[in-house]
Amino acid sequence: MNEQPTKIKKRFELLDVFRGFAILGIFVVNIVIMNSTFLNQDEFSKQWSSSIDQISEKILQLFFYTKFFPIFSLLFGLGISMQVLKLFDKNKFHFSFFARRMFILFIFGVLHITLLWSGDVLNLYALLGVFTTLMIKRSNKSILILSSIFLFFPFYDLILEYIFNLLNFKPEIYLSDYTGKTVNRIIKNGSYIEGIKLRLLEYLSNIPMLFGFLAPLAISMFLLGLYLGKNKIHESLDLFIEKIKKPMLVIAIVTNIYRIIFLFILPNYEVYRTYQPIFIKLMGLSDVAMALFYLWVIGWFWYNTKLKSSLSVLKYAGRMALTNYIMQSFIGLILFSSIGFKLYETLSPSETLLTAISVFIFQVILSKIWLTYFQFGPLEWLWRCLTYKEILPIKRRKSTVPNNL
Repeated sequence: MNEQPTKIKKRFELLDVFRGFAILGIFVVNIVIMNSTFLNQDEFSKQWSSSIDQISEKILQLFFYTKFFPIFSLLFGLGISMQVLKLFDKNKFHFSFFARRMFILFIFGVLHITLLWSGDVLNLYALLGVFTTLMIKRSNKSILILSSIFLFFPFYDLILEYIFNLLNFKPEIYLSDYTGKTVNRIIKNGSYIEGIKLRLLEYLSNIPMLFGFLAPLAISMFLLGLYLGKNKIHESLDLFIEKIKKPMLVIAIVTNIYRIIFLFILPNYEVYRTYQPIFIKLMGLSDVAMALFYLWVIGWFWYNTKLKSSLSVLKYAGRMALTNYIMQSFIGLILFSSIGFKLYETLSPSETLLTAISVFIFQVILSKIWLTYFQFGPLEWLWRCLTYKEILPIKRRKSTVPNNL
């Protein structure tokens, strides 16, 4: 098979802005877990009682937690759709090419978990990306129905429990010998090898959440992105954004009312404890609705206000999304672990929020400088080279180096 890299055409700038926005939100959430793992999260968060920390925690709950994973997943599915359809148009599509591309992403994920952080989603994206690619020839109706089923189906935990029992797989045993104090010691004062072992055990213990919560949500958003790509919504986003204006505003109002009730009122009543799984599922759906609303808001401001130039700075981080995602984990390792500043379980909610925003600003600046001289981010380029099995050019030609990217 003769595979040649497709030429880089004019990018859809707003999609890069969306990706940059997603990268910011993902790190705002991830840094909280980097600062204190799930094992000790509840106990650790109780000590922060100042007004600024309480406000920061409320901001995280209302506007960040579980909002940005759906955004990133939707954009990933849209990206697959755009790539596959481009190859279809040229009669160059080969499934083996995309299978190899996803396998390389899977390897990136394994290295990410082992070397940097246990909260990786690249493995999951790689596995589900193969399935998404196979769905490209399905009808629009079939794709939307399947996306809805994955999103609304409420019994993933029961299915996983049944499968785990059949396989005699008990993920809870992997961290059974670890306490919050043990984890604190390993991360802040342990060796790098001890850290690798802990990361692998954390990943295995989180498999129920990974496949019972994140995987269904991811594949649902992948398929929605696939649907949008097949219908070339990205080529007329301005019209689409205006068309869905009223329903998006209604959805935002309804979901935010529910979210406030869920977070701050319902836990005080017995009905919440009785029907907790239902309320939690509804909260998950409202988070997805808010994620889509975020994208709509950015798109509306992009096309209808003078904020386009301000929002456009996000595109630099978005064009290097993979590199910046991995870089955030590396920065987290340096900030919190024994090989760096040992700040694990020392930052308050307000400090983690400020740190995440500061790191992202640094990434935007660094990405802009890098893209002045290079066509791709370093990991994007490596992924591309391994996919095509050849060393591809990365530097911009002097004639194409822009004065202002």
